[in-house]
Amino acid sequence: MNWEAILAPYKQAVEELKVKLRGMRLQFEFESSHSPIEFVTGRVKPIQSIVEKAELRNIEKDVIETEIQDLAGVRVVCQFVDDIYTIVDMLHSRSDFSIIEEKDYILNKKDSGYRSYHMIIEYPVETIHGKKIILAEIQIRTLAMNFWATNEHSLNYKYEGKLPVEVQSRLQRASEAAFKLDEEMSKIRSEIQEAQRIFHRK
Repeated sequence: MNWEAILAPYKQAVEELKVKLRGMRLQFEFESSHSPIEFVTGRVKPIQSIVEKAELRNIEKDVIETEIQDLAGVRVVCQFVDDIYTIVDMLHSRSDFSIIEEKDYILNKKDSGYRSYHMIIEYPVETIHGKKIILAEIQIRTLAMNFWATNEHSLNYKYEGKLPVEVQSRLQRASEAAFKLDEEMSKIRSEIQEAQRIFHRK
């Protein structure tokens, strides 16, 4: 398979989505209002990860692009839980892509303790051969959720998905602590935002 040719539109989609989402953040700053977006990152799934996922799920090579929905992934990180749903509403109002699936792992966290909001979108990419509609995943989470998920991902990689029981229980406790942090910060949200506005003006 010519992976470079297959993944080129996905790389283009990630770059375009990052620009658009960062543009939303800048618009809030121009209006001197609180931006629900703290930062945006994105990546195309590494070839080795694609191959491993396809083998694990018995996915044939000719249907990888429809069966693996996160070949292109963009992550939006926020300060507050409420910001996540603000971004979700804003993404629903956009006309440059279609949302085809949503999973709220904040209201319905995974057994591992994972929390995040996932959207699968159909995104049109203009290529030299015409328009190509690809699938991409947008993950939206708070800073605390992102910190937890990044460390959980590293541990899963180390233990090849078979985490020791003690590590699992510690991760679950850490997940609850992270969510508690989000809850407490939400209670003083207005104070934090006022402090940020003062700092921004200076």
